[in-house]
Amino acid sequence: MTTTVHAAPAFPAHVPSPVEPLPNQILTALGQHRMATTGQLQALLRPHVRRQTVNTPLNELRRQGLVDCTVLPRSRGMRAWYLTSAGARMVKDFPALRGRPAYPITSTTAASLKTPHTLTVLRTHLAFVADARERDDEHGFLDWTPEVSHSLGDGEKVIADALLHYTLTGPGQRTKLRAFVEVDRTTMSSERLASKLIDYARLWSYEPQPVGRNRSRQPALSGPAWLRWYPVFPRLLFVLTGGSRHVLDNRISDLQAMTAQHPLVTAMARTVPLGAAVLEELEMQGPTGEVWTPLNHGQPRSWTEL
Repeated sequence: MTTTVHAAPAFPAHVPSPVEPLPNQILTALGQHRMATTGQLQALLRPHVRRQTVNTPLNELRRQGLVDCTVLPRSRGMRAWYLTSAGARMVKDFPALRGRPAYPITSTTAASLKTPHTLTVLRTHLAFVADARERDDEHGFLDWTPEVSHSLGDGEKVIADALLHYTLTGPGQRTKLRAFVEVDRTTMSSERLASKLIDYARLWSYEPQPVGRNRSRQPALSGPAWLRWYPVFPRLLFVLTGGSRHVLDNRISDLQAMTAQHPLVTAMARTVPLGAAVLEELEMQGPTGEVWTPLNHGQPRSWTEL
């Protein structure tokens, strides 16, 4: 009689957790978003825990010299956190941040100059994050990339305040959406804001031409340059704040006028969804509420229905 002995399966002594520790997530979030308040980090990473859960590792990272903070004016001591030079060096090799430089902020003065716009862009992201959680869609803290730059040729470029990746989930289907996001705090003229539509229309139509003998030997990319990065051109969302409703409505009207009057923008609008919304309404009703005004006219709707 032969006895068969089955060898016990060889399990590794230690299986790493797939979940990053909270301090690593904090460093990654600051590398991605440049700056965030304690409350914003809590909303991004641990929305259902006490503030102290996030405060404790933040203070430890500060003691280690990896992060620092600036106190926001007229905020009763609210802090905005950012990476130091040492923190930026540490996160540059994090898998989630490969290819994305984590620019350190070198002084509290520099931090104070960046704070208003950076935190407002992150407020916009948080509105999408909260809405996605409620709807069981997919949109996490790494699905929002600030300061995305694309060439327009001749040394010119367009820099979006953020690039949004979002996955709608439904019965038996997943729909991937992308959007360039421009956040306007009413700090520039309305005409200058509307002219950003021309920059995006130039990106939509831009086809680089091969230059030089070496390039001519390489396979030429047919079609516009944006096909290198996107299967379809991302929709374009303007988020407005910092003024009365009358002022913001006028700015939306100027965006609509540019869409109607500029031939290249008009052509882009035939295939690229364009919309504008007020940040405070996004926060109250969620981005999938009927808060987006289509720039080629029409009734307010969800950003997914533009």
